[in-house]
Amino acid sequence: MIIDVVKIFIPSLFAFGFGIAITPFVSDFLVKHKLWKKKSVVVATDGGTASITQALHADEERKTPRMGGVIIWSSALLTILLFWIAGQYSGPLFEKLNFLSRNQTWLPVFTLFIGALVGLLDDYWSVTEVYDQKAGGLSFKKRIVMVTTVAIIGAWWFYSKLEMTSIMVPFGDVWNIGWLFIPFFIIVMLGTYSGGVIDGLDGLSGGVFGIIFSTYGMIAFLQNQIDLAAFCFVLVGALLAFLWYNIPPARFFMSETGIMALTMTLAVVAFLTQQVLLLPIIAFPLVISSASSSLQLLSKRFRGGKKIFKVAPLHHHFQALGWPASTVVMRYWIIGVFCGMLGLVLVLLG
Repeated sequence: MIIDVVKIFIPSLFAFGFGIAITPFVSDFLVKHKLWKKKSVVVATDGGTASITQALHADEERKTPRMGGVIIWSSALLTILLFWIAGQYSGPLFEKLNFLSRNQTWLPVFTLFIGALVGLLDDYWSVTEVYDQKAGGLSFKKRIVMVTTVAIIGAWWFYSKLEMTSIMVPFGDVWNIGWLFIPFFIIVMLGTYSGGVIDGLDGLSGGVFGIIFSTYGMIAFLQNQIDLAAFCFVLVGALLAFLWYNIPPARFFMSETGIMALTMTLAVVAFLTQQVLLLPIIAFPLVISSASSSLQLLSKRFRGGKKIFKVAPLHHHFQALGWPASTVVMRYWIIGVFCGMLGLVLVLLG
């Protein structure tokens, strides 16, 4: 029991330390090479003028670098590599602390790495404007293709290698859905990725993702998936390091390299813990942000241009109502903690 707790929290502390240590170098590199967007958003997702969004961001410093998500995944991957090497060559204690395992962490580590690379490429194109002048990086359709490709690989791994064909329903029931597990997995990953629209205010996405991965880390621990729990808390440590520099005024934005890595990895973790049906509850802040954007688009299309919200996603709607950005962020954190606790209670009752 004690060694399991140590195995979870020691790597998390290392990830936080790595993140704090590498941030000055990463930040200086981003600023030196001017890796920020050269123009503000002027067109909404429905093709109209993003007038409210422009007004909300009119006072922002435009020279805030993107690619801050590099801090998260690089410090996490450095920690994983360190403990894996130590486990191979440094005796039985470090062998016990190594949490890289085929059945629990290979797939989420792969997903984190691939999502980070694809997102990094998108971010680079968006700040250099060398690829898609209109979209400022990969277009939405191309990003969806990328996420779908990773989802297909993940679904195949779960179905063929882990022989997973069922999903756990709250309160103990299990549904065997056979080959339908594959499309279900793909849909969940795409839906989770859509929650990445939450990356819009200083400190918002870092805090929300930290709470979500903490919750799934505790669920994994309760299910004796110690390696997976350690992986989740490594991400939490890395997110805390990122958040240290992302609270107002943000030194950088998480952007796609962080969002794509974290959302896709979250979907994988939810399936590995067999608690994917609780994902909409535990990740409720992501759900409401994604849903608000979708509802806004549908309303504009089918109700003659009428809007449900002043602006979407929802956190910007609250800003448009006059809420200070810090109030929106902290209330999202509070909702995130409440939903995390609710998810844990449902797991324990099940």
